[in-house]
Amino acid sequence: MGRLENIRIVDPVLTELARGYSNAEFISEWLFPIVPVGKEAGKVPQFGKDMFKVHKTERALHAHSNIILPDAISTVDYTLTEHDAAYPIDYREEGDAAFALEQYATRFVSSVIELRREKIAADLAQDTSVYPSGNKVALTTTGCWSDFTNSDPIANVRTGKEAVRAAVGKYPNVLVLGAISYKLLQDHPKIVARIQYAMKGIITKELLAEIFGVPNVVVGLGYSVSDAGVNSDLWGDNAVLAYVPEKPQEGERTPYEPSFGYTFRKRDWPQVDKYQSEGGKVTNVRSTDLFQVKVVGSVAGYLISNTQA
Repeated sequence: MGRLENIRIVDPVLTELARGYSNAEFISEWLFPIVPVGKEAGKVPQFGKDMFKVHKTERALHAHSNIILPDAISTVDYTLTEHDAAYPIDYREEGDAAFALEQYATRFVSSVIELRREKIAADLAQDTSVYPSGNKVALTTTGCWSDFTNSDPIANVRTGKEAVRAAVGKYPNVLVLGAISYKLLQDHPKIVARIQYAMKGIITKELLAEIFGVPNVVVGLGYSVSDAGVNSDLWGDNAVLAYVPEKPQEGERTPYEPSFGYTFRKRDWPQVDKYQSEGGKVTNVRSTDLFQVKVVGSVAGYLISNTQA
């Protein structure tokens, strides 16, 4: 057992609660699914086009096998960062509801770290510098989706889909929309025209998935609150198309599948422990996580920014 394990006594019940916790408002794992890793730093292969090359595979009787030499394999570095948050419980607050209060504290500190992870992911996915020149468009004036007369979001998404397919041989299977972008699409005449004779009701994520031909349409509703009490959307007036592999039916994800991004997390984390302070009268419930949100294949993504003028 290492030094850190000797110092920190992990609470297995609260840890299990933290690992099962998920904020329904957060959607970062659609773009950056979690991949467990054994080390805090390492390298993973960067996806290339080798698998799309047509090779000679015929083999004559007694001939050597067709050994396919891969091109120089490029890699992506990852380095996990520790994130922790603690919630204090005074001994006078415990009483009969001690465990319930510890459960609340676990959910609270887990939510704090989840919010931080969502913020990191949102900033990364909406950073124009992440994407190569052919995999992004910044809408202006009449091209913004808020111009219901002149803009064409269906054409914008179609262009993005073809850009991703040209780069990685697969169409994007995820479309992440900020709340503003989602509302604009719900009211956009070109979207409404696609369904007005077929059904009634409002434009839903499921309908958008059919219209755009993207299996998964998700909306980022998370927001942060400043010290002054001002709310800010984490996902702005943007749309992100990406190819992200589906979760395997058995086993865990690995970083060897092509993907726009991953969240590298230390295996068997997060962990929750308790420690004393203030002369033993305060118990702190602490959650600790080790992860890095990382774009590993920028060409597998496409950013449409400034949907609102």
